[in-house]
Amino acid sequence: MAQARVQTSRLALWIGAAVVLVAVFFTARYFLRERLPVRAATVEHAMLVNTISTNGRVEPVENYQFYSPIATTVRAVYAREGDSVPAGKLLVALDDVAARAQVATAESAVRSAEANLDAVTHNGTQAERQASAAEIAQDRITRDQAQHDLDALTKLVAAGAAAPGEVIAARARLDSAETSLNAAEQSGHHRFSSGDLARAQAVLADAQAGLAAAQHIEAQTAYRAPISGTIYSMDATPSEYTAAGNLLLQIADLRHVRVRGYFDEPDLGRLATRQPVVIRWDAKPGMEWHGHIVRLPSAVVTYTTRNVGEVLIDFDGSSDGLLPDTNVTLTVTTSSEPNTLSMPREALHEQNGKYFVFKVMSSELVRVPVTIGTPNLTQVPIVSGLESGDLVAIGTTNGQALQEGVPIKVER
Repeated sequence: MAQARVQTSRLALWIGAAVVLVAVFFTARYFLRERLPVRAATVEHAMLVNTISTNGRVEPVENYQFYSPIATTVRAVYAREGDSVPAGKLLVALDDVAARAQVATAESAVRSAEANLDAVTHNGTQAERQASAAEIAQDRITRDQAQHDLDALTKLVAAGAAAPGEVIAARARLDSAETSLNAAEQSGHHRFSSGDLARAQAVLADAQAGLAAAQHIEAQTAYRAPISGTIYSMDATPSEYTAAGNLLLQIADLRHVRVRGYFDEPDLGRLATRQPVVIRWDAKPGMEWHGHIVRLPSAVVTYTTRNVGEVLIDFDGSSDGLLPDTNVTLTVTTSSEPNTLSMPREALHEQNGKYFVFKVMSSELVRVPVTIGTPNLTQVPIVSGLESGDLVAIGTTNGQALQEGVPIKVER
């Protein structure tokens, strides 16, 4: 019996020793194994700014562009690109021989249409009216003579000195004379119908429009500065041929420029007038200009391969250093929320439509669900799930994935 108790004690001793060794082994393994190197950030209250970035182009507020109205040659150029010119200065003169010929042809057409309308209004030309009056006078004489002959023959028949058939013939001649007189008088007073008058008036109006167009083209063969401004584009060269519609020059007051921004269609709903804009130009790194939105788009248009809305932006202060047609980068601040509890966007994870973070707790990662607001490009507002001062993992330094319950070492 005593021997059995000794053997039982020895077995219990060995089992206890084995348990202790296993515990020591796993404890040592836990404390000695490699910890996951984690980058972490602190949840804190900060200013949360939402922005939209896009491209735009600088343009004059009032821009004057001059195009060649006809195919011709440039006769003379009186200014150069970059010149500041006063209002009224002659800038470019084109060869206007063809334009003047068109004006002369149009003037001739107007005079012809006016003469035709005068003839229709006054029942013919002066020669036609004179001829008509002469015809009427002759027909009256013929009618009066026929009436006289009829009266004489009637008396002779009554006296038995003429045959009744002669009276019948005389009456027929009188009827014919009266018919001719009536036709001549009708033609003399009503030669043209109301339709003829309307056609003549339409022809004159068309000729006058043609003359106005020809005179307008002739006037465009000599361009003068409409304002005091700067010629920032000059494509006209003396003695060179220019096709109709070719751009010759552009002039503007470069003290007053604006930016036309091209915003993608999904971003348009976040824009509003008066929103601040930062303007940058790659040609001058480190410099920036400031402005604000003054007009939102009224339609979506195609710009290169994008569907965009065109937004107009005025400068706050000076636009010195920016040139017309300069391509710039725009950053619009759509909202600014001070003292917002937020964290870096890299710390946010999503699974099955639900958001969570890996919170650092006692040298381990704990998965914590969170509710967020509208994030910007770098920060996420926290509605619930975290408090100010909490530490959240934003990634590892060795490329391994973040895991819950894994021992970690935080590397700032």
